[in-house]
Amino acid sequence: MKRILITGAAGFLGSHLCDRFIREGYHVIGMDNLITGDKKNIEHLFGLEHFEFLFHDVSKFVHVPGPLDYILHFASPASPIDYLKIPIQTLKVGSLGTHNLLGLAKAKNARILVASTSEVYGDPLVHPQSEEYWGNVNPVGPRGVYDEAKRFQEAITMAYHTYHGLETRIARIFNTYGPRMRLNDGRVLPAFIGQALRGEDLTVFGDGSQTRSFCYVDDLIEGIYRLLLSDYAYPVNIGNPDEITINEFGEEIIKLTGTSQKLINKPLPVDDPKQRQPDITLAKKLLSWEPKVGRAEGLKITYQYFKSLPQEELYKDIYGKQF
Repeated sequence: MKRILITGAAGFLGSHLCDRFIREGYHVIGMDNLITGDKKNIEHLFGLEHFEFLFHDVSKFVHVPGPLDYILHFASPASPIDYLKIPIQTLKVGSLGTHNLLGLAKAKNARILVASTSEVYGDPLVHPQSEEYWGNVNPVGPRGVYDEAKRFQEAITMAYHTYHGLETRIARIFNTYGPRMRLNDGRVLPAFIGQALRGEDLTVFGDGSQTRSFCYVDDLIEGIYRLLLSDYAYPVNIGNPDEITINEFGEEIIKLTGTSQKLINKPLPVDDPKQRQPDITLAKKLLSWEPKVGRAEGLKITYQYFKSLPQEELYKDIYGKQF
């Protein structure tokens, strides 16, 4: 039986990856320090024979007993609120954490896939963004801690591949949504749904003309699964190219939730990207992958998930404090 280590296992994407690899018949070792992850996302796996959980911070030395075939490095804070609250941990998990896991992969002769991000493109001057684009990033802006950690992560991963011959994969993940997202993490989709459920107006930063492209989590996980099992070592965009403005998106949420709120505008945060849309030509060609779930269908499932949360969850910040 193949053994896989998934870091960030209690997070949004990590927990869905645990589910997928359990279904595929792997022995899954989940690792998380629960700084932004939540045990609730994986507690349904705790009784399984082929799932184990290790509470650990990957920016410290990582030891996993026994053989390993694959490592998925998905540990990282991943929302604008996190970058401001825990900037140093964000930098460390992308740099020291990646270094530790590459060392582990080398010691175990395992293949490693690292979760990179569309944020490596910064506020892009090229549209849509293909893997050849080098990006437009402010290294010292408030988002720089995440962007630069991920850019370093890609660089050190490629260095281990070229120098040590390590089997590596790099997924550049674009905006993803679905059940188990953190409700109040500052990202537009959960923010809009949370505000709608609380009966508040929806906050649009800037004039709302900036664009995003949202990929449903099941599609994303399928792309990651295929990339891991491919033989391509360079970065691959995984995301949904169906682009929408924030204003249009707000209107869609109001329609979905059947609420009477309106959109209100606030100033745009520093270095917030004006547009985001993946060019997925490479993923289509290489992995025969493209997203299948339309936004209307995915949003419906996500809305039902948020609606099913206990009422008090709607009034907590991402660190569990009531607001």
